Amino acid sequence: MTAFPLPHPVQPRGSRVARAVLKAAGWELKFEGLPTLQGVFVVYPHTSNWDFVVAVLAKWALGVQVNFWGKDSLFKIPFLGRWLRWIGGIAAVRDVPGGLVGQAVAALQAAQRAQHYCWMGLAPEGTRKRTAGWRSGFYQTALQAQVPLCLVQLDYARRRVVANHFYRLSGDEQADMAHIASRFVGVQGFRPQGASPIVLLKPAPSSPPQQQDLPPKPPTSLAS
Repeated sequence: MTAFPLPHPVQPRGSRVARAVLKAAGWELKFEGLPTLQGVFVVYPHTSNWDFVVAVLAKWALGVQVNFWGKDSLFKIPFLGRWLRWIGGIAAVRDVPGGLVGQAVAALQAAQRAQHYCWMGLAPEGTRKRTAGWRSGFYQTALQAQVPLCLVQLDYARRRVVANHFYRLSGDEQADMAHIASRFVGVQGFRPQGASPIVLLKPAPSSPPQQQDLPPKPPTSLAS
């Protein structure tokens, strides 16, 4: 992994109201801008519904526009779906060619060609419950689109959100994940016991096609 040096050229302007709310709640923000117009935020750990509240307030406070995926069913709920879209939510459609990774890579590459802003926020655990590791979607998205990966620390122990670590992935998954894990040492979620280990989950092996039971073939004549 290669770090992006300071200063970062993209400097968003955030909301004073959101900053005041976070400060009143005892939260500190650490952010020094973005290195490029496109990239991927990976937020960890995700152990509570409060993470979404803190993350949205931090997003507004920093002035960073972020797109994120949510369950398609949530976007069908009146008012909630409209609000989720307003703050950058995108309904997940998993049964399209390329899946969510393909959609994200295509969006980032289109933004690169047009020199438009496009940052995506992904929670690698995919759930508030502890799992065996991280889903690889964030990694493949940043790697295939060749955009920076920002490691966002959501640290309840120190009451701070840190979005200062920007890297370009090398493609060596083992080395990259070891470095990513080192950046989250000591970071605690709302429920520390619910944080998943920082390792990539192995893809589930594809099941071989099931053979249908066929009627037995008649014996073949040696004379034929």
